Amino acid sequence: RIVCKRWNRLLSGNYYYSLRKRNGMAEEWVYVFKRDREGKISWHAFDPLHQLWKSLPPVPAEYSEALGFGCAVLSGCYLYLFGGKDPLRGSMRRVVFYNARTNKWHRAPDMLRKRHFFGSCVINNCLYVAGGECEGIQRTLPSAEVYDPNRNRWACVAEMNNGMVPFIGVVYDGKWFLKGLDSHRQVTSEVYLPSSNLWSTIDDEMVTGWRNPSITFNGKLYSSDCRDGCKLRVYDPNTGTWAKFMDSKHHLGSSRAFEAAALVTLNGKLCIVRNNMSITLVDISDPTMSIETDSARMWETVARKGQHRSFVANLWSTIAGRNLKSHIIHCQVLQV
Repeated sequence: RIVCKRWNRLLSGNYYYSLRKRNGMAEEWVYVFKRDREGKISWHAFDPLHQLWKSLPPVPAEYSEALGFGCAVLSGCYLYLFGGKDPLRGSMRRVVFYNARTNKWHRAPDMLRKRHFFGSCVINNCLYVAGGECEGIQRTLPSAEVYDPNRNRWACVAEMNNGMVPFIGVVYDGKWFLKGLDSHRQVTSEVYLPSSNLWSTIDDEMVTGWRNPSITFNGKLYSSDCRDGCKLRVYDPNTGTWAKFMDSKHHLGSSRAFEAAALVTLNGKLCIVRNNMSITLVDISDPTMSIETDSARMWETVARKGQHRSFVANLWSTIAGRNLKSHIIHCQVLQV
């Protein structure tokens, strides 16, 4: 038993993880959180090596039915859930995190303000949150704060120019872009620069043509150009416009089952995750690749639950997708 405890300390400790990472042996897994028709939250992990989805133990009780909570990854292997709205208790400041090395959940310091349906991002391994809603007179929040895991505490940062309930956000060129609805339910956009701790309103082609899901990969900003994520666009900062980038030439359908829920990076490729748990990997590593030139060969679809699906199964999924029982609300990649 003593030997087992020592092995456990080694395998779950920082040294072993750092050694695996330094030698390129750390694996990247996709983690998704889903909400079912009854509002219950479940989460699952995708092992890309064996191409299998794996069910995980229940999420912490306070997040089993929470609405509008945030999700982010720090230090590569810590998955955080924060804020949100409990159906009975209202808005929360609660923060919990999952350690992929130990397969356990832990508490972290609460946020400074209660909030739900807010924006969040990670810059320089610090977690930023901004906007959202809270019960009270000032329902739409302009406030923002940051969590530094090295100091293990939250601190206020500059407030946005207007309160906002964000519906899309991305970090690009060292800046945090947010787009959402203000207190009058009008669309508004702001950008935050951490180095100067300043928010600025923005209304250019980058945000007006911006669609969800989107991601920054190798310094470039990409977004889905169709509901199922089988077409991609890229933002050109030189012209300030969005341009067509890649098309798989094989579209899956417009039902909610095939809707692209997230774009993430997985093992050096762009990864499209859909509500029906199907995953497509796109190789965009070649900087000399011509736009839409023979792009179909660069798309690799990983079938749902690790099984290849027939045309009939895909057709049935399209029909069933109209009454999809669950949908993905968060998607992250962890190093294990």
